[in-house]
Amino acid sequence: MMSATSTLALTHFVALADSFDKDKVTPGILGFIVFAVIGGAVWLLMKSMNRHMGKVDFEEKEAATASATGSTASAPKGEAEAG
Repeated sequence: MMSATSTLALTHFVALADSFDKDKVTPGILGFIVFAVIGGAVWLLMKSMNRHMGKVDFEEKEAATASATGSTASAPKGEAEAG
């Protein structure tokens, strides 16, 4: 059963709910918080990705030496042994 104070509180909320425009939908503060958290997470991921990409060495040493000597290093093992 509901107490008298909870009944009074509910009647105030019902009156407040009727005053809102039912055709207008807004995200509110919760939507802003979620959007801000997602934005912060993307920023942190991009910062981490840039740090990791700075450590990557884009030189392919094996492929460069194999093409210079004319070796069949790029061919699959089965074809290199058979030829």
